This record gives sequence, structure tokens and C-alpha cells, in this order.
Amino acid sequence: MDRLWTPWRLKYVTAASVETPGCVFCEALSRDTDDSLIVFRGAHCFVILNLYPYNNGHLMVVPERHVGRLAGLEEAEVTEMIRLTRIVEMALQELYQPHGFNMGLNLGKPAGAGVLDHVHMHVVPRWNGDTNFMTVVGETRVLPEDLARTAERLRPILSRLAVAS
Repeated sequence: MDRLWTPWRLKYVTAASVETPGCVFCEALSRDTDDSLIVFRGAHCFVILNLYPYNNGHLMVVPERHVGRLAGLEEAEVTEMIRLTRIVEMALQELYQPHGFNMGLNLGKPAGAGVLDHVHMHVVPRWNGDTNFMTVVGETRVLPEDLARTAERLRPILSRLAVAS
């Protein structure tokens, strides 16, 4: 049997099974620091890297207000959420040149929501052939870039695109 050693992922794997009280998005906002996963802040929404990404560049667009459904958002929040989703798509295209994207909302546990009462839009860059035996057989994702480097590269692009749009 072959082994792929990824010691830098230990803190993510062990933290994944620990239930944290409160909302991960509200918590991230309250401790927004230079080393945070938040890569952009708008007037009503923010963009954050997924701590457990499907692929490099897996981002989420999240309203600042703790609301569980799109129906509970104000018009300005919905508008900015979609505007930022568009900007995120352009930024990821510029940075990674993916072949496609998965974008979507998971509302409620039966729909696959990991965070149940804070609506958020996933944006996942996809490449031809990005699924392989590691995910299927090894139940392991292989990500070539760490989150800190992804954040460092994305922040200036998102800021530039947000000003331009």
C-alpha cells in the first residue's frame, strides 16, 4: 500500500470532528485578522475560503447578518451576494483558469448544509479530471496550495475586481 503523507492537514482533520458552538461565519467575522480566511468584505457580505475545501479556491459568499434562508435576506444583501459571487467567479478564473465552476446553496440538513442557519453561496472551481482515485478510494483530497497562500493571492484580485465592477 502506498502512503501520501500530508502532516499539514492534521489540524484540519482533527478539528473537523469537533463541534464548535455558535456559527463559524459569525465567529470568523468577529475575529477578522490578517491571517483569517476572509478574503474580501463588502457592505453586507463577505467572501471566505472554505476551511475544508473541495478544490483549491473553494470560496463562500456569506451575508454578514446571521440569516438561514435567502427569503430572510434584505434586497441589498441578496444583490451584494450575487454581485460578489460574480466577482469571485472572475477572480478564480483569472487566478486558476478552471474549466468550470460549481456554485450553489445548501439550505437545510437534508440538502447537505454543513452550517444550518447562516445562508452562504459555495463557489468551487473545477478542472477536467479533478476527481481521481484519491477522493474515491482513499477518501482524501489532494490540494496543491495551502489556504494562506490562496488567501494571499486572491485578496488583491478580489479588491481590484470589486472596485472595477
